[in-house]
Parts: sequence; structure tokens; C-alpha cells
Amino acid sequence: MKLLKISFAAAILTVAVSVSAFAQAQPPAGAPKPQTPAQPPATPPATQPAPKPATPPAPFPQDAKIAFIDVNMIAGTSAAGKDASKKLTDFTSKKSTEIAEKNKQLQALTTKRDTGGAVLNDTARATLDKDIDKLQRDIQFAQTNAQAELQDLPNELQGEFQKRLIPVIEEVAKEKGLHAVFSIADSGAAYVHPGLNISEEVVKRLDAAAAKK
Repeated sequence: MKLLKISFAAAILTVAVSVSAFAQAQPPAGAPKPQTPAQPPATPPATQPAPKPATPPAPFPQDAKIAFIDVNMIAGTSAAGKDASKKLTDFTSKKSTEIAEKNKQLQALTTKRDTGGAVLNDTARATLDKDIDKLQRDIQFAQTNAQAELQDLPNELQGEFQKRLIPVIEEVAKEKGLHAVFSIADSGAAYVHPGLNISEEVVKRLDAAAAKK
């Protein structure tokens, strides 16, 4: 079975070399305080129409020999797909925190050097310059490594997910006597009969298999 294109949700890893501080402008002395506008009287919420009953899924055509799956729907709703997305999000969060901490250290050293004035002698200032230069290089190295890992991790997670997914698809296909199962995203079909979409059944079986582990 061909490899399937899967998109996992992930936070974008954003790193900064320096942190800028902005002072809040204070109003001039004696300036009149802004008036709080009067709030309009609360209006009762509009009556919501009763929710429509859920439409039952279309039955799978008994004589069908092909079926379709929505791979991204399976990745987004199955336990295995959510686990992969969480791993990716946790990775970006961890790397962002690590680099943010280094930036705090860099800001502290820079402030110490720039505000030292006459208190710092030449030797102390030279030491601070070396520490700042080293930390800047460490941050750049950490950024480069994080970006490289962020490019490789989705492929690794996709491979792990497909090892779980493909056997389930094959199992469903054999039970239904199918000749082929297509990915909706890659099929180029303008219309697919709703009953031919076996994504929900695949998710249920995928979750059941994960629960047994």
C-alpha cells in the first residue's frame, strides 16, 4: 500500500535572539481620568432553535468493491493521531522554552554590562563580553538544531502512525471484500458516495487496537 500524506497539527517554533522592553506611557499629571462608558442594559439571549437530530451515516453499499478514507480526518480524531500531534506540540514547546531561557540569560548579561558603567573594570567587562558572545553562539546553535529536528520529527511520527493505520485499513478491506481503498485527498474524485467513506470505522478500530496495548 502506498504511503499516505498526513498532516499533523503543530505549533510553529518561533525563537528570538533578543528581548525588547517597552515602557508604558503614563498620562500627564492632572489629566482627567477617562470616563467609563455606560453599559447598555443586558438583553435576554435570543431563543435558540432546537438542534437537528444527527444524520445517521450512509450505509456502505453491499456490492461496492472500492472505498475511500479521509487520512487527515483519521489523524485528527484517532487516539494515535492525537498522540502524534501532542508529541510534535510538546517538542516545539520544550525547544521554545529552552531557547527563551537562554535569551533571558543573554538579556541579563547584556544589561549587566551596559549598566555597569564605572563599576566594571576592564577585566570584568572583557569577561562579560566573552560570556555574551558565547551565549549568542549557543542560542544560534540551539535554533539551528531545533529547526532541523522540527523538519525530521513530522516524518518520523508519520511513519509510526502509518505502521498502525495501514494494517487496520487492510483488515477492513479484507472483511468487506474490497479491491482497493483510496485516499480522498489523493484520488482527485469530484464526488464520493458517503457510504464509501470508511474513515469512521477505521478510527474506531484504530482506537480499539491502541486500547489493547
